[in-house]
Amino acid sequence: MSTSPRGPEVDDTPRPLPPRVPIEGHHTSLEPLAVAHVEDLWAAAQGAEASWTYMNCGPFGSESAMRRHIATLASQHDPMAWAVRSKRNGRVMGWLTLRDIQPANAAIELGNIWFSPALQRSPVGTESMFLLLRLAADLGYRRLVWKCDALNAPSRRAAERLGFTFEGILRNHLILKGRSRDSAMFSQTDAEWPRNRAMLEAWIDPANFDEVGTQRRSLAELAARG
Repeated sequence: MSTSPRGPEVDDTPRPLPPRVPIEGHHTSLEPLAVAHVEDLWAAAQGAEASWTYMNCGPFGSESAMRRHIATLASQHDPMAWAVRSKRNGRVMGWLTLRDIQPANAAIELGNIWFSPALQRSPVGTESMFLLLRLAADLGYRRLVWKCDALNAPSRRAAERLGFTFEGILRNHLILKGRSRDSAMFSQTDAEWPRNRAMLEAWIDPANFDEVGTQRRSLAELAARG
């Protein structure tokens, strides 16, 4: 009998694939990405060239070029993409995906996120990410992953705000748009998720915002309360 150390036994039943269905929140509606969303997405992208810096696509030179990209992304099962519709103004202002889906390992990544500047650090943006994390966790995924360009400071801050733990840097990980990319890796586990879920639900709660949409308590304050 081997005496070599090994990890604990876990449920190795493959997890279900995420269903490609609409998901409703307080501030946002997530809709399976489709070419029908291009008109809104193209409008949201105007004047936002810097938002594509760390993306593997964009900025697009024309609406038709964006449509071709969206058609391809919408046809894939991994990554699986949703459009982000703001309930405040009714417009689609970004997309996000579940990707690198590993049912056998119960691991899944939240990534390939493009938000117009108006969504960044907003209730709509934060809730949209929470909704997909909740979907994955409710399906039994035990490792939730966030990966970004190591130079992308806003994305690294977003990971920390959502409760992810920094794991390290994958050096020379990718070549993206002709440039070398190191990737920063973050994760949260099924043991950490209940606390993070409660924190995010408390922040997203409409009661946490005043009549003009200003937060009453920040995520940092809620995290500190445990």
